[in-house]
Amino acid sequence: MSKKIKRLIALSIIPQYLLLLLIKDRPDFVEQYYSRGFYPVLSKVLNASFRWIPFSFGDLLYLVAISYILRWLVINWKKRREHPIAWSLEVLSFVSVLYFAFHLCWGLNYYRSPLEHSMGLNTQYSTEKLITITTQLAIKTNALQLGITNDSLTKVNTPYAFKELTRLSQIGYSKLETKYPIFEHPGQNVKKSIYSTPLTYMGFAGYLNPFSLEAQVNSVMPKNSMLTTIAHEQAHQLGYAAENEANFIGFLACIHTDNPYFNYAGYAFALRYCLQELRRRDNEAYTELLNALHPGILKDFRESSKFWKAYNNPLEPLIKRIYSHFLKANNQEKGIESYSYVVALLVDYLHKN
Repeated sequence: MSKKIKRLIALSIIPQYLLLLLIKDRPDFVEQYYSRGFYPVLSKVLNASFRWIPFSFGDLLYLVAISYILRWLVINWKKRREHPIAWSLEVLSFVSVLYFAFHLCWGLNYYRSPLEHSMGLNTQYSTEKLITITTQLAIKTNALQLGITNDSLTKVNTPYAFKELTRLSQIGYSKLETKYPIFEHPGQNVKKSIYSTPLTYMGFAGYLNPFSLEAQVNSVMPKNSMLTTIAHEQAHQLGYAAENEANFIGFLACIHTDNPYFNYAGYAFALRYCLQELRRRDNEAYTELLNALHPGILKDFRESSKFWKAYNNPLEPLIKRIYSHFLKANNQEKGIESYSYVVALLVDYLHKN
């Protein structure tokens, strides 16, 4: 590649950045022409290209890319001093291509219209309404737990293998689509991440590869947590980049599945987020509702907390801080706290339904 082409590619990152600043204030444009125009076509192509591969192609792609980058740095390390401009151009051209590919394949979804606009939801809610919805969730979760185990003291244990979980989650999306056509899913493409143990130490349950659009799930975590994680990552595949929206859509997919284990996982997931918010607002109401939960549900919650605490390490807060800055840089002002903003969507949706 000639120096002139490298220079052009490297400098193209400037207009790319300026374009993002421009479309940041035009979410309707992104929604119409990218998120509901170009992206669904691309996602079907990528889904058809990689879903048949039994392992995570995206994870393997990362491994190859990291190996290549490290090798290149070792070989060209001295070049940064001997030929600093040429070295910088090569680095910047690589970053520019990566930046372009990320936004073309998936990243522009960060700038689409908020989901509450598409579904007519009001994200402003009172503590009284939160208490009402959390109470309803507690009653529903208690009923589902008892229906599955026939014993309020027994923890729900999901009996399905990973492949069956992905199939059932896809059924949930198929049923959800009949009610909300905007959630039409291109098809099952969920993989166990080969980096499951490192992901656990970093505190992540899964992620979407933005280049292959494979939903990567941490296969080390408790199986009960996998149901909502699979549904969450499938929501990202739909092009909903915001974490609170992916949480909400994942919840909807779980409760629209006829399977009781997915129903339980979805309602327990929503209940936990609402309880956390209620604890912040009204500790007395939080304690009262927590005490009303079946012991089997509390065992489930404790098992999940115990699992993640066992992998706590000094690097996890740093990694999450970096990820939070990444989210903020991609139009999610609350950073990693965005996950918990699902409560606003849950409260109004459940209030209306």
